[in-house]
Amino acid sequence: MDRAADAAERTGIEEIFVIGGEARGATPFAELLQSDGEAPNVDIDPREDLVVLPYSSGTTGLSKGVMLTHHNLVANLCQFAGSHHVSEEDRIVAVLPFFHIYGQTVIMNNGPYRGATVVTMPKFELEPFLQVLQDHRITRAYVVPPIVLALAKHPAVDKYDLSGLRFIMSGAAPLDAGLASQCEQRLGVQVIQGYGLTETSPVTHCTPDDDRARNKPGWIGPPLPNTETRVVDWGTGESFGPNQDGEIWVRGPQVMQGYLNNRDATARTIDEEGWLHTGDIGHADQDGYFTIVDRLKELIKYKGYQVPPAELEAVLLSHPAVADAAVIPKADQEAGEIPKAFVVRKGEVDGDALMSFVAERVAPYKRIREVEFLEEIPKSASGKILRRVLVERERSKR
Repeated sequence: MDRAADAAERTGIEEIFVIGGEARGATPFAELLQSDGEAPNVDIDPREDLVVLPYSSGTTGLSKGVMLTHHNLVANLCQFAGSHHVSEEDRIVAVLPFFHIYGQTVIMNNGPYRGATVVTMPKFELEPFLQVLQDHRITRAYVVPPIVLALAKHPAVDKYDLSGLRFIMSGAAPLDAGLASQCEQRLGVQVIQGYGLTETSPVTHCTPDDDRARNKPGWIGPPLPNTETRVVDWGTGESFGPNQDGEIWVRGPQVMQGYLNNRDATARTIDEEGWLHTGDIGHADQDGYFTIVDRLKELIKYKGYQVPPAELEAVLLSHPAVADAAVIPKADQEAGEIPKAFVVRKGEVDGDALMSFVAERVAPYKRIREVEFLEEIPKSASGKILRRVLVERERSKR
């Protein structure tokens, strides 16, 4: 409350509401229930006026305010409903933060919109999470890759009855195909992947939930209804066909108005024809299903070769002694950059053994050249690896 009051005073906010109690200078949320329910007439343009101002994750640079309108969010809910058929019979666990656009749109807004029950948790802790899945007979879990990793490998999972769970969707970061398959086999549920950005409200691609036979582990699925997608050569702007890697561009009603007070960043992200340049590299197959290879800005450039960190992280995670991993570029006088891995161990293994393990499974130029062990990989609240933090840590050593 002290922080909320200070922020309100600085920004001209007229009223603060508190939930679950009372606080001096604030109105209890319960008082809203005492009104007659008549909605006031407000003078807004849903296509132009902002409803939320989430901030981009900052994993590759400074955070920027993303201007999303009422039309952006409502459009994305309607688009998402074309792929995910949530109903009043569903019970959804809400473990993702609602200030993040994934939790906000896919759970906080979509759950009530479709009449589903939403069970909220203050934060992710594995055993309380499993307890909620069991006790509330959760049917749908919208999560991030670290949670899928725990569900696939942690021994505690076997202590709980998760038979009510039918469906898991992972987003916010790439999900390794092998890990998705492991989770499916262990729990007997459908595990799919979606894709989007804060700048697109967020969902642009998702595997449909009603055709399990077409689910492709490691793929983000086709574009949502009314979403156009191009795969483009990031050097020339030439459009690519199926099975050719390029930058993913998207266009649709879910695309933001721009970045708050940052015209230059907006112009670099959305071109004159309305295409949003995602900065993500991927391709489509012959069926129109897309996969993401990595972030354009996060590619490691080793002697001119481009090395995707996510590929090396997936290989490391397949090692039985590795609990978590992140790979970053490290400056090197000869090569320009080399891949360095940060690893959280769950068994006995040394750096040389892990480098050999990866070398046997990737092209020579992709080999990891250095390993450092950590207690924990830094991640955002939405589960993205904060490689920027690790890069800055590496630079500080020099």
